[in-house]
Amino acid sequence: MSVSTNRRALLLRNPKSRRGREPIEPVLQRLEQGGIDITIETFEALPEIARDIVRLRDRADLVIVCGGDGSVSSAALAAMESGLPLGIIPMGTANDLARTLDLPMDLVGAAGVIARGHLRPVDVGTVNGHAFFNVASIGLSSELAQGLDPALKKRFGRLGYALAAMKVLTRASRFSARITEKGSATEVDTYQIAIGNGRHYGGGNVVEQNAEIDDGHLDLYSLELKNVWKLALMLRSFRSGTHGAWQEVRTAKCIEFDIETKKPMPINADGEIVTATPAHFKVHPKAISIFAPSVAPGAAAHRWQVYHR
Repeated sequence: MSVSTNRRALLLRNPKSRRGREPIEPVLQRLEQGGIDITIETFEALPEIARDIVRLRDRADLVIVCGGDGSVSSAALAAMESGLPLGIIPMGTANDLARTLDLPMDLVGAAGVIARGHLRPVDVGTVNGHAFFNVASIGLSSELAQGLDPALKKRFGRLGYALAAMKVLTRASRFSARITEKGSATEVDTYQIAIGNGRHYGGGNVVEQNAEIDDGHLDLYSLELKNVWKLALMLRSFRSGTHGAWQEVRTAKCIEFDIETKKPMPINADGEIVTATPAHFKVHPKAISIFAPSVAPGAAAHRWQVYHR
């Protein structure tokens, strides 16, 4: 009697994600060709992801999330605790973590990356104990996340974000906050404070031009503009991560930040409202391994591992 040496994967699928209703069979076929046995679980709410990983961790050698950035971030802490590597099938709208890791947006191509077994250890950010891979923010982005109609997001994708952003900007106002790093506090009036762990966010914007998801620190920026509509002039710099060159943009790098506001303000982490101020942000260096292409732009060879059961 032969014993299977296939890897066992727990595949978590979010049917509510933008591409969540696309046929899953080609993905499953590619994974099975790579010697991976699949157990499929479908979830309707993000908290179910962590519960499924905890419940089924002993039956799996890896976890695969089929969804967007919010779905993947919801799996992070449970995957970290279990020690299981994480695979991503990018079915969301922005898919910024997939972009950071140079994953194919083609679903079968992303499955092929998992089947080939190359792992990249990456940092995880947390805010008040909630994980994020890309960015967590207070202000404009949180208002956008709260006001974005899920049906609009699913139908129009990134255009839906743009339409909702215009609505948010028409009623935007500055807020006062205290930013603390390394024991030093700074008082600011700002439209937004964003703290990035990875490289890409917001559908392809860059947190900071030199940011990487395994550099061991967080990148902060604060939009201290007099007029929010000046953002229109700054759009190109946000796409390249050079917005810190503008006088009205405060930037900082650190492993921990504390943010306080006069009244509690919601915090958007990877597209989902997860907590509120006061907030403690922290980076967890190379806390989880994610299946990624074996060669990435600018990545040193020693960053990569090959996963064997």
